Amino acid sequence: MTEKYINPLIIQRADPYIYKHTDGYYYFTASVPAYNLIEIRRAKTLNALAHATPRTIWRKHDSGEMSKLIWAPELHYIDNKWYVYFAATDTEDLDELGMFTHRMYCIECDAQDPMETEDNWVEKGQVKTDKDTFCLDATVFEHNDKLYYVWAQKDKAIKGNSNLYIAEMENPWTLKTKPVMLSKPEYDWEIKGFWVNEGPAVLHRNGKFFMTYSASATDENYAMGMLTAKDTDDVLDPKSWHKSKEPVFQSDLSTDQLGPGHNSFTVSEDGTQDVMVYHCRNYSDIKGDPLYDPNRHTKVQTFTYDAEGNPVFGKPVPYNYE
Repeated sequence: MTEKYINPLIIQRADPYIYKHTDGYYYFTASVPAYNLIEIRRAKTLNALAHATPRTIWRKHDSGEMSKLIWAPELHYIDNKWYVYFAATDTEDLDELGMFTHRMYCIECDAQDPMETEDNWVEKGQVKTDKDTFCLDATVFEHNDKLYYVWAQKDKAIKGNSNLYIAEMENPWTLKTKPVMLSKPEYDWEIKGFWVNEGPAVLHRNGKFFMTYSASATDENYAMGMLTAKDTDDVLDPKSWHKSKEPVFQSDLSTDQLGPGHNSFTVSEDGTQDVMVYHCRNYSDIKGDPLYDPNRHTKVQTFTYDAEGNPVFGKPVPYNYE
C-alpha cells in the first residue's frame, strides 16, 4: 500500500534533506527562512515530520566567516559520527562578479543522538577545494569503501554561477583528490534567469548512480536535471557520467507547482519505495528577490523506475492539505 503523504510536508523550508537512520527515525534539516541557524527534527514517519519539534544544533557566528546566510544543511552519518555540511558567508553583499561569497563548512557530532545539545557539535572548518570562489550545496556518498564529495562551485573561466564537481575525501571534511567537473549550465532550460547547476543529490540503484541537480533561477524556471553513471565505472571520470538533455522534473503550471528543485532522496516507511524530497512554490508573482521569499515548501513523493532501471519522477504532486 502506498503511503499518502502530506504535501506540502513542511512549510517554509527550502533545500530540504531527509535521512532515514538505522534507529528507524527520519531526520530532517533544511534552510530556515532567516538563514541564521541549523535545526534538525525527527520522527518515525515522514508525515510525522510535519509536526515534529525542531531542535537547533548550531547557530551562526556573530561576525566573520559563518556569520551570514546559512544555506542548505545536509545531515550525514559517516563512520559512527554525524556530520552536517552547509554553506555560509560573512556578508550579504555581492562580489565583483555579482555573486554571493559562500564557502562550504562541516560540523561533527560523535554523540549517538545528534539532537541532544548544541554542545555536541564541533566545527571542523571550511571544506576547501582547488578554487577560492563561491561554492555551496555539498553532499557526500560512499562507494567501495571510499567517500566522495559532490558540490556546486563557480569557475571564473566558465560562464555562469556554478558547475558541479566531485572529489574523493581524505576524511569527512578534507578533499583527497583534485576536483573534477561533471556538469556546467549549457542547455536552454539550465540558463533561464541564471546559468546554474547546483543542489546535487545522489541515488544508487539498479547498478547505477543517478545524480540529480537543479538549474536556472530559483523562481518558476527552477528545474531538475540528472547525470547517470554505471556503478562499475570510475565516478571520478567525467566520461563515466551521461547528462540528460531534458529536465527530469519541472514546474507543472496546471497545478501551480512551480520551481521544484534542490532535492534529496529517502525511502518509504516500509522500505519498498524510493521517495524524492524537494522544495516548491505555488505562485510565481514573487515580490523582490526570490531568495528572500520564504514560501518554498518541502514536499515528498514516491517515484518509480523504467524498464532500463532509470528513475521516473513524474510531475510535482499537487497540494493535498485541507
